[in-house]
Amino acid sequence: MSTQFLSKLSQNYIELLEDNEYYDITIEVGEDPDVKIFRAHINILCYRSPYLRRTLTSSKKNKDNVLAHIKLPNISPEVFQIILKYIYGGILSLNDHDTTEIFKVLLAVDELLLQEPVDYLQKYFIENKSEWMEQHFELIHRTSFQSNSLLEVQQFCTNLMANSPEKIFKSLDFTSLPEKSLVQLIKRDDLQMKEVEVWEHVLKWGLAQNPTLLPDPSTWSDEDFKTMENTLKHCIPLIRFFSLSSKDFLQKVRPCKNLLERQIYENLLNSHLDPDSEPIDNISLPRNIKIDGIIDSKIINNLNIISVVSRWIDKMGINNKFDYLRELYLPYEFQLLLRGSRDGFTPKKFHELCNNKPYTVTFIKVKGTEEILGGYNLLKWESSGSWIKNRDCFIFSFKNNNAKNAIISNIKHTDYALLYGIVGGPYFGDIAISSSYDDMNYNFISYGKNYYEKRIKDSDGTFAMEDYEVFQIIR
Repeated sequence: MSTQFLSKLSQNYIELLEDNEYYDITIEVGEDPDVKIFRAHINILCYRSPYLRRTLTSSKKNKDNVLAHIKLPNISPEVFQIILKYIYGGILSLNDHDTTEIFKVLLAVDELLLQEPVDYLQKYFIENKSEWMEQHFELIHRTSFQSNSLLEVQQFCTNLMANSPEKIFKSLDFTSLPEKSLVQLIKRDDLQMKEVEVWEHVLKWGLAQNPTLLPDPSTWSDEDFKTMENTLKHCIPLIRFFSLSSKDFLQKVRPCKNLLERQIYENLLNSHLDPDSEPIDNISLPRNIKIDGIIDSKIINNLNIISVVSRWIDKMGINNKFDYLRELYLPYEFQLLLRGSRDGFTPKKFHELCNNKPYTVTFIKVKGTEEILGGYNLLKWESSGSWIKNRDCFIFSFKNNNAKNAIISNIKHTDYALLYGIVGGPYFGDIAISSSYDDMNYNFISYGKNYYEKRIKDSDGTFAMEDYEVFQIIR
C-alpha cells in the first residue's frame, strides 16, 4: 500500500522557492522598465520545463562559482510569478487576475513547454471565456497560430470563422491570416460562405502575399500566374469549383483558368456546357450551409436533397447530372403537413391533413434501407376516387440519404399522374399507397414502373414503409 502526501510536498517546495539561501540560478524576466530578477533552482526548473532544460544546459554554474543567469524577456514578472508557483508547488492560482493576464499565462506556459497547464488553460478559456475570446479574436487568432501546441484554441478560432465568417472578417484583416489558418478554414464542410466568396477571398489573400501583382488577372504574365499558383498551391485544391453557378464560373474562374490544372478546368467547363457528361470521381460536395426553417423532417437530413427537388420544381435541373454538386438552391420553406410516425398511417388522416393543399412534396422512407421515394404534386389533394391528369408531376428516389445518385422521373402518361383514392394516401401513378378502409393502416404499398418516364426503384413490387412525410412548399 502507498499513500501520497502531495499537499505537504507542494507546501515545502513553495517554501524552497521563497527561501533566499539555496538558490543556484537567477532569472531576469520582462523588458525594461518592467524587469525583475527571480532566484530559483536549476534541478527543479530542468525537470519541470523542457524549454528551461534546453536553455540551462549551457548556463550551469561554472568553476568560479558564478551563478547561472538567464533572461526571459517575453514573459512579464507578474506572469512568471504565477508560473513559478506552478513549477514548484503544482498550484495555478488565477482568482486575482483578469482574463487578459490569464491569457498571457497561457502563452507563457506554452513557450516554456509546460503541457499540463497548456491543456488546462485552453479548456478553461473555451468553456468559460468564449465571449471574451470572440471580443479579442484578432489577438487570440494571431497568437495561437504562432504556436504548434495551442491546437484547441486554434480549433475554436477556426470554428468561429466557419460559423460567422462575415462577423469575424469585419474585425480581422483576412489577408493577414497565416496559410495554416486559411487552409484549416476553407477545407471545412461547414464553412458558412458561398463558394464564389470563398474563391474571391482566397484570391484576395494570394494577392496580398504578392503585392507587386495587379488585381486584374488579364494583366498577368505566365510568370505571374506561376507565382500565384505557387502561393495558392495548398488552397486551390480545397475550392469546390463544381459548386459554382455557370455565371460565377464564367466571371470568376475563367479569367484565372491558368491557376487550375488543365484537366480540372476542362472537366469544369464540360460540366457547364454538357449537362449529360458524367461527373468525375472524388468531387467534393457543396458545403453544409445552415439555413434554419427550410424543413422539419425525420426522413431528410441532407439539404442537398431539398435543393435537387427544388430545382426540379422550378424546372432548373432537368437531366443535369451535376445538380447535386452545385451550390444549394433553397427558394422554398417545406411546411410539414403530415408525418406518419406522428399522425398515423391511415388514408383518413392523410385526407384530413392534406386535402385542398396544393404544391406538396411527399417523402417515403423504405423500411430497412436508406432509400427514399417520393413525388411532387402541384394540385390539391382530394378524395374523388378518380385518376387525375397532370403533366407537371414528378416522382423521385434517393439512396443513402444523399443526392449523388438521385433519380427524378417526369410523368409520361399524363392521364395517370395521380390517383385521388378514398382509401389511398399520396398515390403517384407508379407509387401506390392504399388501405382496405379509410381508417385502417395502409396495407398495400408498392412500386411499379408504368406511367412515369424512368425507373426510380431497382425492382417492382410491394415494400414496407418506415415513415412518410408530406410537406407544402412555400416560396
